[in-house]
Amino acid sequence: MQLSISNLSKLYPNGVQALKNVSLDIPIGMFGLLGPNGAGKSTLMRTFATLQDADTGTATLGDIDVLKEKKEVRKVLGYLPQDFGVYPNLNAEEMLDHFARLKGIHDNADRKMQVEALLEQTNLTNYRKRKVGTYSGGMRQRFGIAQALIGNPKLVIVDEPTAGLDPAERNRFHNLLSEIGENIIVILSTHIVEDVNDLCENMAIIHRGEVLRAGQPEALLGAVDGKIWELEIEKNRLAEMQAAYPVISVRHFAGRLKLRVLAEETPADGFNKVAPNLEDIYFSAIREREKPVVA
Repeated sequence: MQLSISNLSKLYPNGVQALKNVSLDIPIGMFGLLGPNGAGKSTLMRTFATLQDADTGTATLGDIDVLKEKKEVRKVLGYLPQDFGVYPNLNAEEMLDHFARLKGIHDNADRKMQVEALLEQTNLTNYRKRKVGTYSGGMRQRFGIAQALIGNPKLVIVDEPTAGLDPAERNRFHNLLSEIGENIIVILSTHIVEDVNDLCENMAIIHRGEVLRAGQPEALLGAVDGKIWELEIEKNRLAEMQAAYPVISVRHFAGRLKLRVLAEETPADGFNKVAPNLEDIYFSAIREREKPVVA
């Protein structure tokens, strides 16, 4: 099964072009949708999740028309939005049972078996009787994945799932997503480059509603191999260096700054060639998109 979208566009009434001719093929496995806040990621996820319509374009999940056969999509969809509500006074077991009923699982034994399996899979069995409203951020996200997996979906969408998690919970969540993504399509929408780097076999970078890069991370990295250069400078030289060189990122290091530059050849004496990473791909794509058009 594959999720295929072609020329999806969405213009909001306030004039914001949220999506602009977005085309992607998303196979089984973990797919990272990477972009800054406001890039159009959530609009695209809500469209896949049948929560809003695109203005133009097509989307198919296997032989299902995502834009026209919304009931069929919902039968095979699991969705964890960035912000999701719970009944704070119900425990995890009760909540999952409720969601399973809404999903159409009416057989009591089948529903009980699925709830128990999902609690075990998300490491919440020991907390099944605790009210979900008292869960930590990480536990709440794991519960969110449990409810998204009810009914054995073919497509799971998770929107900014690790924002705010501590390192230990983030690692647990990564392991859970990796396990889920072995047999179904899992779309990870995030602005955190490291999440995509750690988890995803395929990815796309989206900004201002447009897909800027798409493919396997290794292939995207190969395209800039040997073209990333680094230089450490004093802070007061930043404006000068940005004016002189195609700086794609800057970070503080021990009271100084480290610049990374994308260039075919050594920009100047003192620059060192370094191995590229996904942040270089991300920042260079954004920089290229932001570059003013010269008439």
